[in-house]
Amino acid sequence: MGFFSSSSSKAPALERPVLDLSGPALTAATERLAAACEETGGVEAYVEALRLKGEAFRKIFAEAGPGGPSAEEFTVLAGLMPTVRRRIGDWLEGDKFATLRKAVMELVGAKHDELLVDQRIAEFCVQFPQGKRYRWVKDLAGELLHALDPERYPLMCRWVWDTGSNTGVLREIWHGDVDRVSIRVSDGYATHVMLREELSQFLAGNGVFRDTLLYVDLLMAQVYSEYIAAQGGSYLRADFTAAEDAVAYLRRLLGLDGVRIKHNDRAVAQAARAALPGL
Repeated sequence: MGFFSSSSSKAPALERPVLDLSGPALTAATERLAAACEETGGVEAYVEALRLKGEAFRKIFAEAGPGGPSAEEFTVLAGLMPTVRRRIGDWLEGDKFATLRKAVMELVGAKHDELLVDQRIAEFCVQFPQGKRYRWVKDLAGELLHALDPERYPLMCRWVWDTGSNTGVLREIWHGDVDRVSIRVSDGYATHVMLREELSQFLAGNGVFRDTLLYVDLLMAQVYSEYIAAQGGSYLRADFTAAEDAVAYLRRLLGLDGVRIKHNDRAVAQAARAALPGL
């Protein structure tokens, strides 16, 4: 009796993939990040800007209550999500906004279970039209979860990793020649958790012990901003029009590109302006 008691069984663990990352690529990107930020207040200014951005999301949702933020408040937040803000406009009015808000509150209000995160995001996405024009919906889910609960949810946007197109930060820091190889790693929650853990360990090995999660986001944005700048266009222009260099892309990827939005809350306004000198 009792040998097979459920109380002694362990809950299933999240199965994390093995990531073959390039140490030299990460080291070079870290050095370039420090140099790129130097002229606009230093890395610390960017870290503070990201902190304010997160506080803006959490403050707006907390004060909105179970009904969710208003259309005006969603407009403020959308301005801080670069791959979302140019496409969400139609969904901030009328019946579409009601659908959006309901879907968002179901997504962010669900109890956390690491084994069900991908399912939650999928259930969120199916409430919108499908197809290439609505790929931003998954980014919206990833941005919201990350901003509202950054400890549990790493930044899960397509520019971090997109299995379908075989593009993203992961590819740029993968070990070896990836030009003719598809990286067979999913773009689900487990991969993003593992990527953040490995980048956190790398940063700790290089002396970063505070605000590590924010530094991870900055490092990833630095990696992908260099890729965008090197490509010089193609489909990326749809989300990142008129940026002139990797630093501009860095700010834009993280929603820190000086969006000017009027709002009666000083903290929200600060976050929208990114709190970066010279913008």
